[in-house]
Amino acid sequence: MADHRVALLGIDTPIGLTIIRELAQHGVKVYGIGRSCQAVGLHSRFLHRAYLRPKCVEDLVSLLNKIGAAERVQFLMTVSESDILFIHQQAQNLSSLIPLVPGPAAMAEVIDKSRTYKIAREVGLEVPATWEVRNTSDIVRVIAEATYPVVLKWANPNAVTALLTRLNLPWFKSEYCYNPAELRAALVRYAQISTYPMVQSFCPGYGLGQMVLMAHGDALVRFQHHRLHEWPPEGGVSTVCESVGLGSHQELFEKSVELLRQINWEGPAMVEYRYDPDSGRAAFVEVNGRFWGSLPLAYHAGAYFAWTTYAVLGLGVEPQITPYKEGVRCRYMIPETRRLLTILFRPHAIQNKQLRFNKRRELLSYLFDFFYPHTRYYVFTWRDPWPCFRDCGFVIRKTFDAILNRFRRLSRVGSENRSSGALF
Repeated sequence: MADHRVALLGIDTPIGLTIIRELAQHGVKVYGIGRSCQAVGLHSRFLHRAYLRPKCVEDLVSLLNKIGAAERVQFLMTVSESDILFIHQQAQNLSSLIPLVPGPAAMAEVIDKSRTYKIAREVGLEVPATWEVRNTSDIVRVIAEATYPVVLKWANPNAVTALLTRLNLPWFKSEYCYNPAELRAALVRYAQISTYPMVQSFCPGYGLGQMVLMAHGDALVRFQHHRLHEWPPEGGVSTVCESVGLGSHQELFEKSVELLRQINWEGPAMVEYRYDPDSGRAAFVEVNGRFWGSLPLAYHAGAYFAWTTYAVLGLGVEPQITPYKEGVRCRYMIPETRRLLTILFRPHAIQNKQLRFNKRRELLSYLFDFFYPHTRYYVFTWRDPWPCFRDCGFVIRKTFDAILNRFRRLSRVGSENRSSGALF
């Protein structure tokens, strides 16, 4: 049997953990790199060797080259968009590894949402009405033209994240505005950086993801799911999702494949929509040009994107593709629990005011899913339970530390008030 080895940059999340499990299941030794000891993938029994990620770029490049040379590792895979961009920037310095990532030109197309929307329209996809704000004079026009509610999104999140952090401005994956006053307040916030998020009309429905592994213009692996729950509840990370057979949304799926073809995409990607079952309307949201957050569902259902990526883009061979299971449900328990607690105790914090939840039904659904026979989990598996136990331990410790720090602050304030003679 061939000695397959790969370096995996980014084992901090369930995505990286799933790639470790899937590749190991197919006989690949995974050399994983995480940002801290809390990286969930570090604790998997299927990880061949673990490394902590250096903070310095030069040291990270050195570590990757060392893994390649000393451990006879030939290929490099990664998870996040930022790490794909890092690999593009350092390609000439990575002398010991062959990156299995999308090319720079295709990656630029999917990162810039405005460019992706243009191509999506050309292949016949429905794109929500979108307004771009380039300067302060555009704000008045956009406020007048917009149909409410609207959702604010960054066209290129990677390009603004560091700038927003440096100026202590909030970063939202999406922000809801229900009237002109709210939209004005949200846009004026960013006047000091002269860069503004896109303004999009709101699209009702649930998240529908169509996942494809593209190679030489062909869709080798296809998979789709719909989101049952998300965190935050108004839309974001999938916390409960379910596999959907390829017999559904066939015409839409062909358009998804054509979109990726037009981008010249090579590798795994998820084309995301908001699907309204009442109208049958599917509104294009974005292309995730990487391994996506709900990859654990594809793995549990039998759609092996990580292994096929390694085999096709790395080894140059096309493995046998078997049909995946429909109706498999996957839960991301920590954010799913946060979602439930928000619905039960903090419903006012949900941005989408049009959402209505039956608290009793939500609680029963949360409990029932533990007994649903086709339920799987993002982190926990019986064959590899330790990452889940460690992850829960880190969360409990973090929660305890937060409570302790709050108690200390209250005690300090009380002590200062007593020493000053203050009554209130």
